[in-house]
Amino acid sequence: MSEIVIRHYARPTRRRPLWAGIAMAVVALAFAVEQSAQWLAANPMAARGLGASLLAGLATGLGALPVLFLKRPPQRWMAPLLGVAGGMMLAAACFSLALPALEAAATGPQPLLVGMAAIAAGLAGALAIQTLDQRTRHAHVEAVDAVGGKPQLALVVAAIAIHNLPEGVAVGTAVSAGVDHGMSLGIALQNIPEGWIVASALVMLGAGPWKAALTALATGLVEPVGGLFGAFAGTLAGAALPLALAAAAGAMTWVVLHELAPAALRGTRRLNGAASLAGGFVAMSALAFVA
Repeated sequence: MSEIVIRHYARPTRRRPLWAGIAMAVVALAFAVEQSAQWLAANPMAARGLGASLLAGLATGLGALPVLFLKRPPQRWMAPLLGVAGGMMLAAACFSLALPALEAAATGPQPLLVGMAAIAAGLAGALAIQTLDQRTRHAHVEAVDAVGGKPQLALVVAAIAIHNLPEGVAVGTAVSAGVDHGMSLGIALQNIPEGWIVASALVMLGAGPWKAALTALATGLVEPVGGLFGAFAGTLAGAALPLALAAAAGAMTWVVLHELAPAALRGTRRLNGAASLAGGFVAMSALAFVA
């Protein structure tokens, strides 16, 4: 495909190969969409997982709407908002992913071996997100006003996408495996204040309010992309299910420890951030046990 594009620009008069390549790409995409739709129809739990990740992503766009009227949240709100989001994500990783993974390992064949493999999968999930974070140029949204000189808008958007991808994987995996325990609702709720923070940071970088809100919504729609992978993993049976749940738990825990918790505890409002982390964890824990 790349050779066709290169030849097209080298010899503009020869357009047929370019259009042939585009047509092949469209046909391949249509085939992939059709096969995915058939697979989701045959696996209703996977479809539920994908739908839950889509709703969680849309919540980011809902949270971005205040930027049209209120602009940026007051600085004193930043630590509590990030803390609540981090606490809820950490509890979701524990009660909707890690704990079901260990329970599935304990009740399956060779529990010790599968349990050790699940722990390794959790570490692998965290390492995968860390590698993606290190190899992708980005700028953390919560530190936009703390750095000298404004980062590029694209770098902030990349950071948000990296953050949302493991959320989508986690929601898709948990819901499709039937161990949601209120996780999808909790992730959607914590995405609402996140959407406001993201959109307001984009406004600070020069985006108009509508562009900032729509961009925040677009970054939230990265979650169903991860949700599709999670839905596939969550439908796996036998010894593979604990590994999928543990990998999603590791990825989400890494995001909390690397991004949200340090941001909530930064600066002079560490006590508020710590209290918000604990409050978010308790709220999500209660939701997990009630659901």
